[in-house]
Amino acid sequence: MSTPAVPTGPARDDGSSVRIGALVPLTRPGWVEAGQHLLAGMELAVGEVNEAGGIDGRPLALVVRDTAADPQRAAAAVDELARLGVAAVAGEYHSVVARAAAARADALGMPFLCSSAVLDALTERPTEWVARLAPAQSHGWQVYADFLLGAGHRRIAVATQSSVYWASGARILREHLAPRGGTLVELDTHTLTPEALCDELVDQRATALLLLAGQPEPAVPIVKAVRHDQRLAEMLIGAPAGQPEFAEWARLLGAEGAAIPFLRYLPERLDRLGARVETDLRARLVGAPSFVAFEGYDTIIVLADVLRSHGTDRARIAGSWPSVAVEGTRGQIRFPRVPGIGVRQWAWPPVQVVDRDPKDPDHFRILHTG
Repeated sequence: MSTPAVPTGPARDDGSSVRIGALVPLTRPGWVEAGQHLLAGMELAVGEVNEAGGIDGRPLALVVRDTAADPQRAAAAVDELARLGVAAVAGEYHSVVARAAAARADALGMPFLCSSAVLDALTERPTEWVARLAPAQSHGWQVYADFLLGAGHRRIAVATQSSVYWASGARILREHLAPRGGTLVELDTHTLTPEALCDELVDQRATALLLLAGQPEPAVPIVKAVRHDQRLAEMLIGAPAGQPEFAEWARLLGAEGAAIPFLRYLPERLDRLGARVETDLRARLVGAPSFVAFEGYDTIIVLADVLRSHGTDRARIAGSWPSVAVEGTRGQIRFPRVPGIGVRQWAWPPVQVVDRDPKDPDHFRILHTG
């Protein structure tokens, strides 16, 4: 799929746009709604950059490739975008997909600014070619574990699927909970039906169930089964990966999808820039923007700042990561080195644990910040 943005506004087009490759999941099995929000944020920022004169008078344009949550497809897209002459690659939501894109970008010498993926091991070795806006999974999921402990939960079950991302999340939770008196029980969604999973929750005496599984399947049937099981009336359902953030969750589950805490990366209050961008994104998406849309916007304004200051040479772009200091929608963005993280990392975006209010599922309640 290729849907380059059409540059508009006062930027003077001398025949050579400055192009950024955009990796986004826009078809199944990718999380399509997340991809749409990510792309909306990126496109909004591109339009604003061009209205302000572009990159030294040259219009900025996106060359969009649909990853469809496929790591091999993402790696091939990076190869293609490199041949097309883009200055940098940006985006992606799925961690396993972003990892494949990052590995290929590193091998090719292509700057890659990762928008939304959180897997700690985004690259197997330290690299200067890749920077990331989203917080590392270990940071955000430890915040979530602290929320669970603070709410009094010590015996916690996780409904898991086979994936590097889900396995990493379970390990982070277990290692953070264990020294603090918490226990993690893993329940395999491939071998347990939702009803059998409910029986296991009763037998294990868990007080919380975390959905470390995809959406809508199997997460939505699991939520319905737990909500309808009277034995589990007091069970907390949680979704640290953020499944309830998007409108599809509310459409599929209605009131049953409320009161399910999840992670999102927004401040308690947006500043003037964030509030203005929220208004523009809401109009573009015809609904409330997710934190992923803000990540898309911030990605482009960072790259635009780098391109204005350092030009389109790929090595100079990657070499500029340590000097980035850009005011984004959620605070000042910098890319220092973080111990244990192989890429340049914004440390850290704001982290919240929120849920949908049972009284008004379109409203989010902030339960914990970290």
